[in-house]
Amino acid sequence: MLKPNENLVDAVYFDLRLKLQRSEISTSDRLVDTEIAALKGISRMPAREALLRLVSEGYLVGTTRGFAVRELSLEDISGLFEVRRQLEPRAAASAARDMSSTVEEELTAAMVRIRRSFAGGDMRELAASNVDFRNAWLKAVCNRHMAATISRFMDYFQSVRLGTFADPSSAQQYLDGLSHIHEAFLAHDPLVVQDRMTLFMFAAEEAYLSVRRRQLEAAQIKPSSRRGKTRRGTA
Repeated sequence: MLKPNENLVDAVYFDLRLKLQRSEISTSDRLVDTEIAALKGISRMPAREALLRLVSEGYLVGTTRGFAVRELSLEDISGLFEVRRQLEPRAAASAARDMSSTVEEELTAAMVRIRRSFAGGDMRELAASNVDFRNAWLKAVCNRHMAATISRFMDYFQSVRLGTFADPSSAQQYLDGLSHIHEAFLAHDPLVVQDRMTLFMFAAEEAYLSVRRRQLEAAQIKPSSRRGKTRRGTA
């Protein structure tokens, strides 16, 4: 339950945003303002305003019952990665140059959790630790507008990120790529960080496109399979 003196819209918004970042809300979930309000002990309007804010920022879409995580098309994924490649490598390079020892410690702690969750097969924890790694190096980006934009574009991919972690080959590629970026960050080498982040972006795009293609194919197969079973059952 939220405290009376909290900004209720902001509190609900940031709570939902964190859950979206950590893939705790799936594409099959429906977010209903009255249910959120009842859970948090507040009126309906702050919950609705927070949900509409997430819609305006591109994280959620409206449905016949509540709001749902926005699902990306293949074109969305390619377009978003094109923007990310323009921003993230240069931002990461500046972070490597300006990174403090405190940020280094946060980055390394997140990397330790990433490796541990990967080894244990805990995909939810892996997703959460991935967000912590991202947030750590973004703290060293002096241009806060750029850091906020990068964070926002990264979060659009939550609907497919768990799918890439669930694929052993993609997950191993992710771990190797992030480990190399982490090493370059600790070496405070902007050029190497920029190069490795660029390669990481290309590999991530291909992995996400592959996962999304499989999701779309599965969505097409399921209805036809049901129709096939119905025909056989009535023959």
